[in-house]
Amino acid sequence: MSDAPAPPAAAALPESLRFIERDWLSSNQVVGFAGNAAIVVDTGYAKHAALTVELVRRVLDARERETGGSIRLVGIVNTHLHSDHCGGNRALAHAFGCPITVPAASAADVAAWDEVALTHATTGQRCERFRHAATLAPGETFRLGGLDWRVLAAPGHDPKSLIFHCEREGLLVSADALWEQGFGVIFPELDGHSGFDEQRSVLELIATLPVRLVLPGHGRAFSDVRGALDRAFTRLEALRADPRRHARHALKVLVKFLLLDLERVEATRLVDFLRRATVMQRTAELIGMEFGAALAWAADELVAQGQLRRDGAWLLNA
Repeated sequence: MSDAPAPPAAAALPESLRFIERDWLSSNQVVGFAGNAAIVVDTGYAKHAALTVELVRRVLDARERETGGSIRLVGIVNTHLHSDHCGGNRALAHAFGCPITVPAASAADVAAWDEVALTHATTGQRCERFRHAATLAPGETFRLGGLDWRVLAAPGHDPKSLIFHCEREGLLVSADALWEQGFGVIFPELDGHSGFDEQRSVLELIATLPVRLVLPGHGRAFSDVRGALDRAFTRLEALRADPRRHARHALKVLVKFLLLDLERVEATRLVDFLRRATVMQRTAELIGMEFGAALAWAADELVAQGQLRRDGAWLLNA
């Protein structure tokens, strides 16, 4: 995947919307235009914040060439506050002087900058502190690209996550609730809370919506909504039937994310980097392994799958 506006999605989108497909360290972005104003949904990971600013600037510049007028970014909206969806908030807000809107359920955590509640610390990830100016809650409607979008709750992957549905155009900004080939890790289950049932409810909700095109948080935009839902339901039931399988998958995802961020790390220092990562530690317990041994197992599995490689004592992203 490349960090660039995605032609397949652009061909099916209204002229007032643009979809920027990113790699798996940063979430995708959706940019909506109304007159000379633009709003962006989600901002990627902190490591690539400067690239997010550049990509959004390119989209704004292209719109200016199309319309002959000046375009301003006037807002940032987050579907949820995992680090790969809000890590560019501060950089974009600084570059364009625009306010940030977050899910109402996360507003207090942002105001206090509680990195445990926001999960940045507990997953071994990072995010530059930002301030929010407004909130969105399920049941509300907001304007993006001159269109009305209904705000829907999407617990499962993240208990506080939102998704956005535009009935008029049959569009769904699905965040990490539905991808073409699945959905995000169900983090509540790693913390001893219910998440599988909530994820199923979200998938069932999506199945009732008129949707012709999904703009996911990761991966390409897609129109085979029924096929994606069938795959997601099948995967969810397999994970529900074997929670340890889900825990093993989650640990590998989190170790891979760390290597996407750091690019290389001494294998023996993985534990040192992740001493605050309590979600990962509890995941190791679910697998039935000591934390260091679980990290070593995850690294071995990722090397065997070609996701990581070894160079002497070092682990490198592949």
